[in-house]
Amino acid sequence: MGGYGDVELIAKDGKRLDGRLADELRPITIEVGVLPAARGSCRMTWGLNIAEVAVYGPMEAHPRKIQRPDRAVLDVRYNMAPFSTSDRIRPGFNRRSREISKVTAEALESIVMVEMFPRSKIRVEIEILCAEAGTRCCGITAAAVALADAGIPMKDMLVSVAAGKINDVVVLDLDKAEDNYGQADLPVGIMPNTEEIAFLQMDGDLSPEEFDLAMKYNMKAAKEIHKLQMSALKSKYNGGVQ
Repeated sequence: MGGYGDVELIAKDGKRLDGRLADELRPITIEVGVLPAARGSCRMTWGLNIAEVAVYGPMEAHPRKIQRPDRAVLDVRYNMAPFSTSDRIRPGFNRRSREISKVTAEALESIVMVEMFPRSKIRVEIEILCAEAGTRCCGITAAAVALADAGIPMKDMLVSVAAGKINDVVVLDLDKAEDNYGQADLPVGIMPNTEEIAFLQMDGDLSPEEFDLAMKYNMKAAKEIHKLQMSALKSKYNGGVQ
């Protein structure tokens, strides 16, 4: 979040540089069951972001010291491929990958019925193949679909989406330029059926009124994305009949 308020990100007609209105999402597609070797999988495009998620397990947790006698452990690994950005990323885990992996695991734990699988591990692999902005939201949303595809019992689905502020205007779903030069970013994880918040982070400053508007945008978008999640799952399991 750059916070460079002098960079014009909204045209004179009120539209953003990519032609979207303030409360519009970037285009999203979701495919289910794209990785045959995994128990559950999902491929998601969100703007220029491309994420693939694979789910394995439940399996016995190793080493034994990570086992929990009353619940499963969610082992989440978020990784950006070296070719995912215009500047080649050094392969392997870094501080940002670890932070997003931890945030993702904690968010998913709020929906997965981990108590059904004591001493077990559920492994979630998130690979970002192309990164624009909002990769953690894309990864979390795709991971929820992959978990559903794997048949993992869950209390609800999970949608992650971010609103923010650019040129003193609250907008939904920041693209790369808006993320780099905007004034605030508010990513959240929302359970669409109950409207509970699984996680919330904020970078930058929002007034109480701006925060409320950003959350209104996020909640509305979560409902829209949830429909895409369910449509993708029904398309696979109903033989394309929705």
